[in-house]
This record gives sequence, structure tokens and C-alpha cells, in this order.
Amino acid sequence: MKTVKIIFISLVVLILLVGGYYIFGSYSEGSRAGTIVKLSRRGVLVKTYEGQLNLGGFSGETGSPASSLWDFSVSSGQEDVIRQLEEASLNGKRVKLYYKEKFFQLSWRGDTKYFVYKVESGPQL
Repeated sequence: MKTVKIIFISLVVLILLVGGYYIFGSYSEGSRAGTIVKLSRRGVLVKTYEGQLNLGGFSGETGSPASSLWDFSVSSGQEDVIRQLEEASLNGKRVKLYYKEKFFQLSWRGDTKYFVYKVESGPQL
């Protein structure tokens, strides 16, 4: 009987660990470049910053400029990233945003699955 309890508890712990990884772990990582269009602080209990990046580009048929917006989130504890994003939105500089994509979008953690953790700006962009 004791062995059954140990196996049951081990299975429950394993399921919780795997479930926690899928909820809080990263699905992918990447970067995107463009200009910041919007940055706002949102949330009722847990505040996050939500933004939009204009990726730019050109229309395939006409060759005219086209706008492609990408939505992203920033955790409220990322003060340096938030400051850099606010500066970029004020001066209109191009930035490169590094993000981690989460498996699931949880309403209290942000509006998107994409969480920016690093910002690069400067003449190389």
C-alpha cells in the first residue's frame, strides 16, 4: 500500500512539473526589428506593459510602403527594457526587440504570448 502512495505522489509531482513547464516555460526565442508605435501599462492586479512594433516593409504588388504591426508584452519588473522602449517611442528610432514566446497566453501575465526581455537601438539598425 505504501508503494502505491509513493507511485501516485510521484506521478502527481511529475504532472505538475510538466504542466508548469508548459504554462511558464518558453516555446521559442527570437528577435524583430522596427519602430515602437505604442507602449501602455495595463492590468487590474498584475501590471504588464503592452506594445506594438511597426515592422514596416513594402507591398508585394505595388512596391509601396506597408505597415505590419506586431504585438508584444513586457513584464513589469523589466524597468531597463521599459525605459528603453519609452525612449525609442519618443524619438522614433528603429529598435531590435528580443523576445521569448510562451506556450500559453495567461490573462494575468499579459495580452500576448511574446515577452520582450532585451532591446537594442543604435546606428547598426
